Amino acid sequence: METPTMKPDTVLILDYGSQYTHLITRRIRSLNVFSLVISGTSSLKSITSYNPRVVILSGGPHSVHALDAPSFPDGFMEWAESNGVHVLGICYGLQLIVQKLGGVVVEGESKEYGKMEIEVKGKSEIFGSGSGGEKQMVWMSHGDEAVKLPEGFEVVAQSAQGAVAALENRKKKIYGLQYHPEVTHSPKGMETLRHFLFDVCGVSADWKMEDLMEEEIKVINQTVASDEHVICALSGGVDSTVAATLVHKAIGDRLHCIFVDNGLLRYKEQERVMDTFERDLHLPVTCVDASERFLSELKGVVDPETKRKIIGKEFINIFDQFAQELEKKHGKKPAFLVQGTLYPDVIESCPPPGTDRTHSHTIKSHHNVGGLPKDMKLKLIEPLKLLFKDEVRELGRILNVPVGFLKRHPFPGPGLAVRVLGDVTQGNALEVLRQVDEIFIQSIRDAGLYDSIWQAFAVFLPVRSVGVQGDKRTHSHVVALRAVTSQDGMTADWFNFEHKFLDDVSRKICNSVQGVNRVVQDITSKPPSTIEWE
Repeated sequence: METPTMKPDTVLILDYGSQYTHLITRRIRSLNVFSLVISGTSSLKSITSYNPRVVILSGGPHSVHALDAPSFPDGFMEWAESNGVHVLGICYGLQLIVQKLGGVVVEGESKEYGKMEIEVKGKSEIFGSGSGGEKQMVWMSHGDEAVKLPEGFEVVAQSAQGAVAALENRKKKIYGLQYHPEVTHSPKGMETLRHFLFDVCGVSADWKMEDLMEEEIKVINQTVASDEHVICALSGGVDSTVAATLVHKAIGDRLHCIFVDNGLLRYKEQERVMDTFERDLHLPVTCVDASERFLSELKGVVDPETKRKIIGKEFINIFDQFAQELEKKHGKKPAFLVQGTLYPDVIESCPPPGTDRTHSHTIKSHHNVGGLPKDMKLKLIEPLKLLFKDEVRELGRILNVPVGFLKRHPFPGPGLAVRVLGDVTQGNALEVLRQVDEIFIQSIRDAGLYDSIWQAFAVFLPVRSVGVQGDKRTHSHVVALRAVTSQDGMTADWFNFEHKFLDDVSRKICNSVQGVNRVVQDITSKPPSTIEWE
């Protein structure tokens, strides 16, 4: 499916592998400016096709001295200057600008990692008039440093150790920051980005979700012919539901939704979700119980990546069969499959097919991105693939999806397969986990905490623990509880429950769920962990 037409004020980010690249995108979008990431080694034709007002060169783990160091294409700087496009290099991006334009970058004698103080020197466009002499704390993460600037550039900020912290060439509209303004560890970073985009670049804050909705509807109608039918894979989560509602708005009853019970759902999930689809959303949904089929394929599988790929393949097989049934009914086989793929799914599954991202590592293959089979017959429609989770919820509100449904915590496509560590078919792991998860989530709701938490769930651990229950020795299962706060799912912090809440939940679980005698809490942020345990 084609990418929606870019607005004139698009901010394009060339990605060189920084763990913070997605945050730059997110911060800019929070200012009502549309931002998009593409590979840092994209062709000049690809870059210019987005007609960006601003191009940001991201940070990255590379050294500009390495033989295979990624770089922007030949002619990029000349194109930017002749078209009045502002360029901002961040960290590695700054060093790339310096080296490519004739300056000198060397390996720093003293590395700068973590919080550092910088001081603005004299007049500066990127920091604003009157900022000379101002000091601020920023987040550094670099080993190399610029020691000689290209002609026409000047240093506008230095670190406490004397390293170049910011530079600019106002005539050519090229700027650089050696630190990361997008992270919260740079307290004035957002202020700097805001000033740069609005006051320096003249970008307008006119990107609205309504615009994206209308553009996506237009693209869907251009993609799907008036006599074609479309299948939508509904998981019961927010993403696929909003995607289905959007496509239904575009093509009406030619959309055919399918909800697959893969045997990996939460407690009473099938009946709860189907009731919501029929009563509140009025979507045409066919429910297929394929639990035995999925669990048979997963028997003996313990590797989480393998689980995801097996589940992705089985989903597609079922969708193909559903398409054949619709062909008998309507005389034409559906050629398209709608999925609620989000921007973070694409980023974490990097490099997925067709994204041209080459400098980031795959975190995990999301079953609807990296887990799809290469020989899939259906063509994808992914109307949310440029959005983060909170943006999807905003779009859902515009589409009149019930607020209570939009606030549901995310649930992974592979379901409990990635919350049971090990073989999901062994013993009664799935049933135990369902009961534990239900108690945990209901306790969170009863405590009025549900809306304060991004995602909460239980995990079944492949270990047993000795305990004492009913004055008898037990050798039973250990379960973990995880709850995190986040804005977009790309980073997360663990939720700090009161001790009494945890004590009550632990007691409820051990007293109510047969086979569990120990409850632990996961207090790891993302990074270094992911949100799901896998």
